[in-house]
Amino acid sequence: MELRNLVEDEVFYLVEKILNEDESLCKCEKCKLDIAAIALNNLKPKYTVTEKGYVFSKTYRLKPQFNTDILTEIIKAAEIVRNNPRHKLGG
Repeated sequence: MELRNLVEDEVFYLVEKILNEDESLCKCEKCKLDIAAIALNNLKPKYTVTEKGYVFSKTYRLKPQFNTDILTEIIKAAEIVRNNPRHKLGG
């Protein structure tokens, strides 16, 4: 058994997907983690403890509002990081 945050799992999955699709975003680990952290700080966590609970909670992903809320926060976070990266641009 382990404690899992379904929202965190989904944020990291969607951040990877968005980074692969948007050429204008930096794909370094620091920027990826910054985007995820900013988005997660603005989303309500959805914790589960058991594997059974985790499987049950995955059905929560089917709710349209769940993905909409997460994507909205990731897009806002990506803009913040794009405009204020914590490293020099171009290397």
